[in-house]
Amino acid sequence: MTSEPSSTAVRTALWRALHLHHDAPPAVFEDDLGLRLADPGDDWRQRPDMDPDDNPFARAAVITRARFAEDLVAEEYGRGVRQYVILGAGLDTFAQRRTELAASLDIFEVDAPGPQSWKRRRLAELGLDLPAGLRFVPYDFEAGGSWWDAVVAAGLDAGRPAVVASLGVSTYLGRDAIVAMLRQGAALAPGSTFATTFQLPLAMVEPGPRELRARVEEAARAFGTPFTSFFAPEEILALARDAGYRTVEHIPATALTDRYFAGRADGLRPSNAEELLVVTV
Repeated sequence: MTSEPSSTAVRTALWRALHLHHDAPPAVFEDDLGLRLADPGDDWRQRPDMDPDDNPFARAAVITRARFAEDLVAEEYGRGVRQYVILGAGLDTFAQRRTELAASLDIFEVDAPGPQSWKRRRLAELGLDLPAGLRFVPYDFEAGGSWWDAVVAAGLDAGRPAVVASLGVSTYLGRDAIVAMLRQGAALAPGSTFATTFQLPLAMVEPGPRELRARVEEAARAFGTPFTSFFAPEEILALARDAGYRTVEHIPATALTDRYFAGRADGLRPSNAEELLVVTV
């Protein structure tokens, strides 16, 4: 079992930082802390996958989904929701950055045991405070079992609503694991919201970004983290309906571009290679 974060988790953290270091202001999402956690060395921007012009669409997708999830948590907090579950947390730094929210939330970071232990050591080494409500929940999505049972055992109040975010996770899971993830989420209390990303089939990706996505898939295979699941929007919506959610919504990249990237001078925006499913219980 690996005891370090996946190459995907590290790249996600570095792309978040690259957005601040390279892209024109205003920043869509501000996270330099993940860079400190990853500790990639002073030459991190020389990595081939950190060329800012190589795949700006993927970088934009990473910061878009993070911004969306944290906006959702803030919005639901205003409605009284006080539980936040992060499935496949990786090097997420919400609990350390958004201290004004984290202090009043029960936060459940769900991730593979080895990388999660590594992250906890790095947080301690950096002297970063852990909010009282933060709980680390070791769980392997492909090994069977139930993430729902794991977070309830860790202290989630099953009778109170929660926000659940699964960002960039379904890309690397098999279809059965994704179906199980959605069905388990339907056990959340009424008033809960579950947001997850999904990858469109390559043929549905817009030209230009399509070629870049094909290269990303090839690189992912080489790193041992192949893309394994792709869904047309109507297919993922059908799976969510079958799981028993009260509402299901597909949020396309065009809507996210309008929301977060309108008027940018640098033209940065996400492609439709990865989009969002948002469901409520």
